Amino acid sequence: MSAEFTPTDWLDREDQTLAPYAMRTRQSKGRKHPEPTHPFRTLYQRDRDRIVHSTAFRRLMHKTQVLVNQPGDYHRTRLTHTLEVTQIARTIARALGLNEDLTEAVALLHDLGHPPFGHAGEAALDECMRDFGGYEHNRHGLRLVELLEYRYPDFPGLNLSWEVLQAQAMHSKRPDAPEVKGYLQVGQPLLEAQIVDAVDSLAYDCHDVDDALSVGLITPEQLAETPFWNRAVERVRAEHRSIQADQLQPTVIRKLIDWQVVDLLETMHRNLLLAKIRTVEDVRRCQELLVAPSAEVKSLKAGLEAFLHANVYRHWRVMRMACKGQQILRQMFAEFCQHPQTLPTRYQRRAESGVLQQTVCDYLAGMTDRFAQDEYLRLFQPTSLA
Repeated sequence: MSAEFTPTDWLDREDQTLAPYAMRTRQSKGRKHPEPTHPFRTLYQRDRDRIVHSTAFRRLMHKTQVLVNQPGDYHRTRLTHTLEVTQIARTIARALGLNEDLTEAVALLHDLGHPPFGHAGEAALDECMRDFGGYEHNRHGLRLVELLEYRYPDFPGLNLSWEVLQAQAMHSKRPDAPEVKGYLQVGQPLLEAQIVDAVDSLAYDCHDVDDALSVGLITPEQLAETPFWNRAVERVRAEHRSIQADQLQPTVIRKLIDWQVVDLLETMHRNLLLAKIRTVEDVRRCQELLVAPSAEVKSLKAGLEAFLHANVYRHWRVMRMACKGQQILRQMFAEFCQHPQTLPTRYQRRAESGVLQQTVCDYLAGMTDRFAQDEYLRLFQPTSLA
């Protein structure tokens, strides 16, 4: 490296450019396993890079968002959803002078612990693990980056910064879990983490509508029941009076996203002023989350989500694949627990020194949708695959 550049240059740049309530690298609690400072990447930049290069991140490419991934499909997967959340969250962080690198790392990590077959797969594994602590994707995401990834010789997991791990832990719906409790004693999440949580919800609502329309689960006529969609269509038609039919859907989806992003920015800016937020400590002590939609958009969003639950998530095609996925995971869990010698060698070794059921759960949770279906055939229809 050139002598003109030192590890403190990025840190000084953060002090000069970030808002006073943004999380700075100098304020970090660091890593569990101390490491030398990198010459030209901050702590959170390295977190981002480690997540992107992890095995679990690559597997998101073939994990279900709503519709089970199949060859030739173009609808969203966990990976594309994660990238879309990251892009929107970083845009908001930049507009408000927050730490973009921290925001990006939190966003890239947020869905890492999802098993195959989406929320149906999560429910199946939770049932299988009911006597062994249960299963939840946020907790499993922590387990992946703190223990299961094995890319580094000096420590287990990815050795991410405390702030990125805490953002993941604070997503958990099981705050009493031992692996989560230690991260929850400091007050509210950082603004960077709050942004990712809000954007995650914003993005999957819009993108689930887009995918459901594209594959024929719902029709525009059905969507006409929802005020949020109707008002977005009206805005688009007012701005593009001669819009073609095949351009309407993507344009309305963009309008829905842009509408909510602008609303989040304006509402968050107002909340920061009203709560007199000037430091990270003020964020931690605040009684309410500072990143949230306005009352109007919150109501419109609730109506859209009710429509999705009734017409997409409970659609017979989605339910059929969800039930199939749950059956696949339940049967493989029982089979591997009864015959652990059929596990891959690495997992056999881990099972011998730990809890068999947890090891089986780790193996199943790491599978992509396609791999889970193929492994099921290898176990129960051995003549169909090599």
